[in-house]
Amino acid sequence: MEISLASLALIGGEPVRRKPFPKWPIFDEREEKALLNVLRSGVWGIGGSKKKEFEERFAAYQHARYGVAVANGTTALEISLRALGVGCGDEVIVPSYTFMATATAVLYVNAIPVFADIDPETYTIDPRSVEELISDRTKAILPVHIGGRPADMDSLLDIAKKNNLYVVEDACQAWGAEWRGRRVGAIGNIGAFSFQSSKNITSGEGGMIVTDDEELYIKAWALHNCGRLPEKAWYDHYLPGANYRMTEFQAAILLAQMERLDEQTERRIENAKYLSSKISKIDGVKPLKGDDRVTRNAYHLYIFRVDPEAFGGATKHLIARALQAEGIPASVGYSRPLYKEAYLEYFKKCPLSCPYYMKKVDYSKVKAPATERACYYEGMWLPQYVLLGSREDMDDIVKALEKVRGNIEELKEASKKLNIA
Repeated sequence: MEISLASLALIGGEPVRRKPFPKWPIFDEREEKALLNVLRSGVWGIGGSKKKEFEERFAAYQHARYGVAVANGTTALEISLRALGVGCGDEVIVPSYTFMATATAVLYVNAIPVFADIDPETYTIDPRSVEELISDRTKAILPVHIGGRPADMDSLLDIAKKNNLYVVEDACQAWGAEWRGRRVGAIGNIGAFSFQSSKNITSGEGGMIVTDDEELYIKAWALHNCGRLPEKAWYDHYLPGANYRMTEFQAAILLAQMERLDEQTERRIENAKYLSSKISKIDGVKPLKGDDRVTRNAYHLYIFRVDPEAFGGATKHLIARALQAEGIPASVGYSRPLYKEAYLEYFKKCPLSCPYYMKKVDYSKVKAPATERACYYEGMWLPQYVLLGSREDMDDIVKALEKVRGNIEELKEASKKLNIA
């Protein structure tokens, strides 16, 4: 493909594209009909049939025995940890490169998140880092299937078995993703999903817990439904639960969304493979490393890496701005490691200084080199809806990357002129 050396759109040149990428969310008369049916039924919450139907269908889709539909993905993670008995004085090992909810769910159950580094080739939690962090307080490992790519479940399950630990899968970005042909979520003890607005199937908000363990399912069900147990009396409360239930409206929308999920996932996979084959030929641009054990990547995000040196020393923030100006919705993704987020100060007294824990927490001493490189220098994202576009749309992404890479001097000029670091 011929590299365009026209002026960058960032400094007034003609952009590679003006046409928008596919709009998200995608919906049609199926969602409309589903919503109207719930509306007219007069049963919008507890007592309806759609939530239960979605729980059963989604759990089966993820190769799990049980599902509990909840308010959001953060709640799904928190309930999963509570169902396992994770709490005061316990440590949970989490990756440093993830959304804040992975760590806040641990903090909300009064446990301590311990931040592991990521594999620089996959951006998923590094099993070697996990092993180095295990202590007598470690209760669980919480891998994140980042961007829809499964973490190294073989290594993590081996580590968990050897150290008698639980594995809670943060699959909030990984609907239909597979590790060795097994769909994520219930490969470990329990797993959590999200259906927030940007997700590959969405009802605006919403979450799901899946597991193969009947005892964990009953506990999770009770915790999401005011402590009640299935088939027990309404005012009998066995666990300290609350109302974290999904509504009938949300479940109805998600049932309709599931009808498109496989087709859309295959489109994303096809476009991601094509994109990787093209951008890997551009000096300074590199897709994440493939792995035959990942038999299906959900591609909530298309994550790739840039080498600032190959772009004349331009930061990834400047490269992202240049791509955006060319009509490509590129993002820098997570711009700081999770252990450097300001919200951790909120938990300084409890649980981080809890006398029951009997250890001192100082996240300023955490070092995760691969995570810091991903956040500060090289990690970039494209959102999932971009991968629902045409082959020509993918070619435009390649053209834009080639154009930005081919105009290093103009990038430097833009950095000074627009004061973009």
